Amino acid sequence: MVKYLTKRAVALLAIVVAVSVGAFFLVHILPGDPTVTILGPNDNPTNRAILLHQLGLDKPLYQQYFIWIAHFIEGNLGQSFTTHETTLSIISHAYPIDLELIVISQIIAFPVAITLALLAARHPTKAVDRYSTAITFAMLALPSFVVAPLLVLLLSIHLHLFPGPGAYVPISTNLWTNLHVMILPAIVLSLGSIAVYYRLLRNDLIATLQQDFIVMARSKGLSDRRILLRHALRPSSISFLASAGVNIGTLIAGTFVVEYLLQLPGLGYQLVVSIEQSDYVVVQSIVLVVAVAVVAINFIVDFLFTVVDPRIARE
Repeated sequence: MVKYLTKRAVALLAIVVAVSVGAFFLVHILPGDPTVTILGPNDNPTNRAILLHQLGLDKPLYQQYFIWIAHFIEGNLGQSFTTHETTLSIISHAYPIDLELIVISQIIAFPVAITLALLAARHPTKAVDRYSTAITFAMLALPSFVVAPLLVLLLSIHLHLFPGPGAYVPISTNLWTNLHVMILPAIVLSLGSIAVYYRLLRNDLIATLQQDFIVMARSKGLSDRRILLRHALRPSSISFLASAGVNIGTLIAGTFVVEYLLQLPGLGYQLVVSIEQSDYVVVQSIVLVVAVAVVAINFIVDFLFTVVDPRIARE
């Protein structure tokens, strides 16, 4: 197991390095000049040259990269060009919103997907299976930037069940108001997860229920419910866990879209605003922090694989 996890850690570290290089150099080829935003009416060649030197942007790109990555490893993520707030402070205030959205969306997605998959696998080709498959297919087909406005229109504007865009309240200010605001974007995020989890778990459960050990369990007179929950669910959960790990990247991208549409001041909203202002330091740091988070979560999922099925580590 240690050898397997070490190999995975090295591979994931290489991915982080590749993402850091890509994020740094791609950001610098984007149109726009941060000096224009910073200087405003004082923008002229002389002031621009002075500012570029002060910001270290007059150095070759490869030198800027190594300086930036060295500071990142030390925990110094730099300072915003426009607000002069430290990037670490911006991220520390924004990431709890993303984390809360992802956690609430998965709290919604997991029980719904598992329940539907168990029902569909227990009665394949029956009405519950057909309807569940059709509904989850529709969930999978609709992107979050389409679902979010529709749900806001229906649940916020017409039915007044949830607050509309721009109504965010920090959890430290009022817990219940915060949850009331966050439920709607969490539902938007959970729809895609429900569809993916349901389809994978349903197919694996149906395949597992055809195995010899399930036939043996049935011959002993065990109930269908006990067979599903005690004997079929665990060996069928490998793809389910894998999709949960891979889905983190999709969820983070989804939070970025939802946050911008619903005006939630999370990492996605900050990223879009920073791109519009050519605030390179903030953009680079957010991208790398998100990449590190995704890699760390995937490493945890790899570890869970070895716990659920030790044969993975031996292979």
